[in-house]
Amino acid sequence: MATRTRKTNTEERILRTAGELFYANGLRGVGIEQVIAESGVAKSTLYVHFRTKDELVAAYLRRTDDSWMAQLQAAAARSGDQPANQLVGLFDALLDAFDRHGFFGCPFVSAAVEAPLDSEARSITIRHIERRQAWLTELTTRVGAADPVALARQIGLLIDGALASGRLLQDRAVVDEAKDAARSLVAHAS
Repeated sequence: MATRTRKTNTEERILRTAGELFYANGLRGVGIEQVIAESGVAKSTLYVHFRTKDELVAAYLRRTDDSWMAQLQAAAARSGDQPANQLVGLFDALLDAFDRHGFFGCPFVSAAVEAPLDSEARSITIRHIERRQAWLTELTTRVGAADPVALARQIGLLIDGALASGRLLQDRAVVDEAKDAARSLVAHAS
């Protein structure tokens, strides 16, 4: 049991460190040696948990997918039971992220830009967008949108645009503007 706990704690430390580094510097901007140095593990220990950098990147993206979806859904839920309010309220997750550490952009867009087209990292980024869009489509359907898929796509574009503009401008006002645009789209959707 102690070995499993130690393995879990070490793996968690490696993933947390790699995640912070990848998010701030991009996938290509971080080498395995940097992850090893900053996580405080031996090279052999890292390779016990992740045989390649690609495996580490994939684990980081899967973890980020789960975390980011949970943050979006929690922000939506905090806005109440009405799907229209949830579609607007989910933008608070972006504001929360900005307040925590500034904007480094969307880790999935960054990964998609950096990763080869046939890589597992790119596949994970596509699955993330598909997962997010399926959830948004559920909400837009519950709103009674005339075209729920189109509205979900528009809300998704606002999320992606706010993250990209936030990265460029380091100004949380872009999220407020995206949230206002979402409110307008949702109000005129049915």
